[in-house]
Amino acid sequence: MENIDKLAQSLSNITTIPAEYIRLTILTLMAIIIVKILKEIMVRIYMKMYTSSRQRYMYNKKMGVFSIILDGILIILIWESHIEGMITLISFVSAAITIALRELIFNFFSGIYIKMAKPFELEDRIEINNLKGDVVNINALSFEILEIGNEDRVNGEQSTGRIAHIPNSHVFQYPIKNYIKAFKYIWAEIVVKVDLKADLEKTKQVLYDIVMRNDVLEQIPDKMEDQIDDASLDYRIYYNNLKPIIYTSVVDNHVELYIRYLVHPKKARGTEDSIWRNILEANKNGEIQLYDE
Repeated sequence: MENIDKLAQSLSNITTIPAEYIRLTILTLMAIIIVKILKEIMVRIYMKMYTSSRQRYMYNKKMGVFSIILDGILIILIWESHIEGMITLISFVSAAITIALRELIFNFFSGIYIKMAKPFELEDRIEINNLKGDVVNINALSFEILEIGNEDRVNGEQSTGRIAHIPNSHVFQYPIKNYIKAFKYIWAEIVVKVDLKADLEKTKQVLYDIVMRNDVLEQIPDKMEDQIDDASLDYRIYYNNLKPIIYTSVVDNHVELYIRYLVHPKKARGTEDSIWRNILEANKNGEIQLYDE
């Protein structure tokens, strides 16, 4: 402490700032640095103990919040005798700060809403303001999503590799579509075109067999039913049928069969690829007859 007092007095002689304020500033900076070092040590110890990237991420976030709280407590303790004067000063400039930082304040309280109401959480797939992706980070002022399914680059709801940075205030400005809020599965459709003269019953049976044999899809209806039951207290959602179904429609000079099934959004493209390969194989073997335009 004696060395800090000497340093503060020396800087006071140079800057004409009262030595007491310089000493308190030095102590504040030291406290912040020590807390940051302790946080880094704790995070690195945790990383050696746990390999899950999600666990590491969540622990780092929690330690970040804890370090901010600890910094606040230490700053209050250090500046305790001067807080009353600081509050008086802040009261004069608070109006100006509020106007200047209106967007930041709006984003901050929107962040509180996100934490409490949970319109989405980490790893949820959402769509907001024409942006769609998986939530990879949620901060006090913004959140970030790993973008998917951009028509000009990547289709099939797969990652584009780009991270979109979105202000928290967007949750009040735009509708949010959450793909897995109540349950983890969405409805997907594949359109299969066949000739008007085709045996529809046989064709539909072959398509049913292809879909029902899919490893990803076969267990989903039962899982979906359980998830709907779990969500029934919060959402008025019900479906008459959860199993794959095929609808028929005549379009111009051919028949279109719409295969409708439940799938996890992150597995949609791989599942569609598998189904189509089996459909093409069935067509090649003469089991079905696809429409040739």
